[in-house]
Amino acid sequence: MMLKNSEQLKNEIKGILRIEGPNVTVLDENGLREKSIDDLVHAAVFSPDENTRQMSRWLIRRAGASLGILPASIQSLYEAMGRGEAGGFTVPAINIRGLTYDTAQAVFRAALKGKVGPFIFEIARSEIGYTGQRPAEYTTVITAAAIKTGYRGPLFLQGDHFQISAGKFSKNPEGEVNAVKDLIREAIAAGFFNIDIDSSTIVDLSKPTIKEQQKNNYEVAAELTRLIRELEPEGVTVSVGGEIGEVGGKNSTVEDLRAFMDGYNEVKGAGLKGISKISIQTGTSHGGVPLPDGTIAKVSIDFGALEKISAAARREYGLSGAVQHGASTLPDEAFDRFPKTGTAEIHLATGFQNMIYDSAAFPEALRKKIYDYVRTDLMDEKKARDTDEQFIYKTRKKGFGPFKEQMWDLPAEIRQAISGSLEEKFRFLFSKLEVFGTVDVVHKFVKPVDVPLGAPGKGTGEIKPLEEYGEGE
Repeated sequence: MMLKNSEQLKNEIKGILRIEGPNVTVLDENGLREKSIDDLVHAAVFSPDENTRQMSRWLIRRAGASLGILPASIQSLYEAMGRGEAGGFTVPAINIRGLTYDTAQAVFRAALKGKVGPFIFEIARSEIGYTGQRPAEYTTVITAAAIKTGYRGPLFLQGDHFQISAGKFSKNPEGEVNAVKDLIREAIAAGFFNIDIDSSTIVDLSKPTIKEQQKNNYEVAAELTRLIRELEPEGVTVSVGGEIGEVGGKNSTVEDLRAFMDGYNEVKGAGLKGISKISIQTGTSHGGVPLPDGTIAKVSIDFGALEKISAAARREYGLSGAVQHGASTLPDEAFDRFPKTGTAEIHLATGFQNMIYDSAAFPEALRKKIYDYVRTDLMDEKKARDTDEQFIYKTRKKGFGPFKEQMWDLPAEIRQAISGSLEEKFRFLFSKLEVFGTVDVVHKFVKPVDVPLGAPGKGTGEIKPLEEYGEGE
């Protein structure tokens, strides 16, 4: 049911939730999980009324907190990995571009069945734009999926590739850095307590020494780290990631790591906590490389670089290890090698998008509508050498935003078929990455903090005061 106004919202939560000042108490968890959470999250994303949309988001976030579902930083676990007190697994970081509510439920179901501790939900700067998912919305939908599935524990929400555009930086460095700073502010306010800074795009390989090549990178990373430390809530140390090799570029080396880290530590100063992990390039590219027929070219990953850089990062700088990007389209047999090489984290995105679009359950009429949109509205992005299959493969990700509501409102049996396949894939990946049975590891090192969340209506002007929504029963 679409909740269109405050009266409908009050009726929806009556007997289900009770508002008590800045907090929400769940009165009927079964009622919340069986129906109300579906209506609330739909309103949080699509309600035409801003008051209802914002209040639904607040109710979901605070209801989640009352059930022990809290945004958290993975910092303390990564510090333990850096000290050698935890490890033997690779943390999966999952980007969800579409069908977010259903896909997140599939992640939680797989995690609950496998007693998985560390897993991250993330979204990149570019994805926020073309999928139409701002951080506050993303956090809300993930929290709602956790409530729906009965998950309890920390939510590791991550800003992935908060990236400096090389072109914009070359024309206006301050303006581009400030744009990323604004996004960091928005993300931390939304509960993203894990931020991956990607200034590897401004590494200058024309410089004569590796440190000079990395100079722009480490200076900007240090500047953004300082901002993050100023913004982090009391009791929270945001986990910050750095990057030394742009995905799709030159493979990274231990020398790159040392040049970046030494320069970064000099610039940020000894008194400021630095990054917890380092993203590197090992031969992959985001989404894989589509061949003329639309299939994906095989890649050769430099596992030696992953192993050497991860070991050096832990031994010399106390980091958790190296991070692998662009991995979701790799062959199945590759994934169990990441824990063996000490890879700290692996980022997975396009493979799940492909499973949605290519599912036999996905309606052909909607797929055709999306592809027609890509061929017409986005044709200026097609390169002269691209076949139609290559162009569609590379560009269909931008259909998730314009068609978000149509995908969300697909019949339940279609969404269940797609999310069932995704759940199987997540279970496979969790098994290969050795995160089954790691719940106790997270409980040992991670202690989530309930960060106060200002209620809508407190000085916002547009949103009605909280009291007008009542307390339910």
